[in-house]
Amino acid sequence: MASAAIAVSVSVRSLRPQDFEQWDEFVFAHPHGSPFHLTAWKKTIEESFGYRPVYLAATEGPRICGVLPLFYVRNPVIGKALISSPFAVYGGILAESPEVARRLYERAQRFGAKLAVDYLELRNAFPEQCVGEPNVSRYVTFVQDVGPDEEAFLAGLPKKTRNVVRKSLKQRFHMEYGVKDPANFDRVHSRNMRRLGTPCFPRRYLERLLANFGKMVDIREVHLGDEVVAVSLNFLFRGEMHTYHAAADTRYNALAPNTFQYYDHLCWAGRNGYKLFDFGRSKRDTGPFEFKKHWNTLMRELPYEIVLIRRKELPNFSPANPRFRLAIRAWSLLPLPVTRVASRFVLRLFP
Repeated sequence: MASAAIAVSVSVRSLRPQDFEQWDEFVFAHPHGSPFHLTAWKKTIEESFGYRPVYLAATEGPRICGVLPLFYVRNPVIGKALISSPFAVYGGILAESPEVARRLYERAQRFGAKLAVDYLELRNAFPEQCVGEPNVSRYVTFVQDVGPDEEAFLAGLPKKTRNVVRKSLKQRFHMEYGVKDPANFDRVHSRNMRRLGTPCFPRRYLERLLANFGKMVDIREVHLGDEVVAVSLNFLFRGEMHTYHAAADTRYNALAPNTFQYYDHLCWAGRNGYKLFDFGRSKRDTGPFEFKKHWNTLMRELPYEIVLIRRKELPNFSPANPRFRLAIRAWSLLPLPVTRVASRFVLRLFP
């Protein structure tokens, strides 16, 4: 009877501008809410890449009781898709109950059929978000509880990691917080992405993140003298700090600036009242995966789900796909100025 009552009283509609505040309040209050569910992410992706937002709100009377942020993406590589959300590591449905989640899930599929998309992609962070069956086991995330006792934290790290941390602390690094100009981040990060054979994010994306998220986004830089040797872009969301983008200048790898950066972030989060540090998503058996798992972290599978609508088989546009091996190799050999310009066009093909 309760389920039937919910089914009758709940309706699903598109997000309206007057709903933005209530939508964000719902995201902040939901245990699985993330920065990628907020309307600030909607604005950032819309303004940076031009994708069409299709944000669905489940309502009971005037009250929002569930949300599903989606973007309609269409290009020659992926075809047509509804994605929650492009360039985000987390997404999917947030709902007060399984019944509300089901209503959003079914509405998204109907909307996808109407748009004749090839598939619907839900980047769920937790199994509780899933309505269908997770069928993409490519990614994991790493999180770490943090607190104010830095000595206890350092002592609790694996010996190898602890030794590298101590080595990095002996260098003359210093950290800059709250950087407002993304130029240094852009320079270090784009060089690192070129080395990995991957397009870099455009400057406009970084600028829109800073403008739309305000104090929730924090760019940090590790300096060694006059050189910026490592950078990060972080979300500060509720009681969590999430390092979303990070890179280091490989010329200084022997000094371990990336280890210094992460250790500083973990300690800063603990000192400033944050309870959880999110290292972010990684693919298994990669360099970032190996780095993150040696910080006493908790690894969690990301239960992504792809719902096929017109497509007959699951897509795989991950850089780990052997199809892209030659292209990745070629990209890593291109001059940096060429990759920076080309990234503006190529990146939009792989959201």
